[in-house]
Amino acid sequence: RLRPETWNGTERHSPAMAAGWGTAALRRVWRERRAVLLEPSYTPLVAACLCLAEGGVNLWVIRRVPYTEIDWRAYMQEVEGFANGTLDYTRLKGDTGPLVYPAGFVYIFLGLYYATGRGSDIRLAQYLFAGLYLINLLLVFRIYCRANKVVPPYVFFFMCCASYRIHSIFVLRLFNDPVAMAILFLAINLFLEEHWSWGCLLFSLAVSVKMNILLFAPGLLFLLLQRFGLLGCIPKLCICAMLQVLLGLPFLLVNPVGYLTRSFDLGRQFQFKWTVNWRFLPEEVFQNRVFHITLLLAHLAGLGLFALHRWHRPKESILALLKAPAQRKPASPPLTANNILWQGEQQGGAQIVFVLFSSNFLGVCCSRSLHYQFYVWYFHTLPYLLWCTPTTKIAHMPKVLLLGVIELCWNTYPSTVCSSLSLHICHGLVLLQLWYGTAPTPATRTPPPSRRPAAVSKKAQ
Repeated sequence: RLRPETWNGTERHSPAMAAGWGTAALRRVWRERRAVLLEPSYTPLVAACLCLAEGGVNLWVIRRVPYTEIDWRAYMQEVEGFANGTLDYTRLKGDTGPLVYPAGFVYIFLGLYYATGRGSDIRLAQYLFAGLYLINLLLVFRIYCRANKVVPPYVFFFMCCASYRIHSIFVLRLFNDPVAMAILFLAINLFLEEHWSWGCLLFSLAVSVKMNILLFAPGLLFLLLQRFGLLGCIPKLCICAMLQVLLGLPFLLVNPVGYLTRSFDLGRQFQFKWTVNWRFLPEEVFQNRVFHITLLLAHLAGLGLFALHRWHRPKESILALLKAPAQRKPASPPLTANNILWQGEQQGGAQIVFVLFSSNFLGVCCSRSLHYQFYVWYFHTLPYLLWCTPTTKIAHMPKVLLLGVIELCWNTYPSTVCSSLSLHICHGLVLLQLWYGTAPTPATRTPPPSRRPAAVSKKAQ
């Protein structure tokens, strides 16, 4: 006789059976709890749990922690001028000074301006940024899932619930930096799926929200050359340029010089009182142009060294990247999410995540000044940068300690000589382990065959 669950020849799952299976699955996860925390294959499961937890954490922060006004009112004043018909970029200002972001910022925050009742509904804005936080987290987790066998899942607990500063940047300060980074992570996801044109479009959109995204640009240029060659990457670069022109067109038609000098001001001076990374220097050194040029040269030198010796395949001229992939000898291996230089048979393959994340990190290390909201520029990339190199069991704890010290430095307000020095030491240690941990392994030489004839056994005779 058929059970009630299999009447009419179709199997039905009763609630009791479903509950039993759910309990069995939970027991299995509990039995394998050590593997869940250590094996990267469990990253999707841990990511789902952390995203659910983060929804509750963000709601708790919004309702329990007082909102702090820093730039939101200034943002609304700047886009309000555009809403009132002002197209001269030099006349768009707020309480904190003139508008210094490209046009994409204006359009996105104009939407927030209208959605929040001209910026007056702060609570709604916080909920919108909480949603942005979760979207950003999902995009980051998807990148880590594609870069499999890299970061142990327990590290993501430090990347999520343990960071007070990141939650503050998103839902208590409402800065534009998280908006730019979320778009950037979406672009990286598209690069991983081989949608390079759409990825370049979104990369340019992220740049139009805040220029710090340009720190990823050297790595992206290298990847485009690796993937398409010089002629093949020109259309992708044109996509980036054309979007900037289209977004800025209303302002370029009115005052092109004013728009370009305000939105892409690379020589802007930063106030010493807000710096997180250079507090140990005298203020006159911090503001000195020679110091700025030295940092720029250090940045270019770091990019050159990584491009030549860590991003590029060994024993091949860097000029080979200018050729089309089909014309290179030997042919370049395909780009993948985690085709790491030092991994045996895959040696020589440029990897998308490593190139982009290390390019950005080099820029952060050589920044003229880091403000507290700039932490989001590289926070979500730190686990990858620390664990993409081969890690022994005993080396996990120092890397977790590095994450903790970096978090402590960013939570020290105002910054001190000790906190800024500690931050540079941590950055230096990350760079050292990236450089030495990703060094290509020397090729193993097979011994030449012996010229002596092999001895013939008596049994064979």
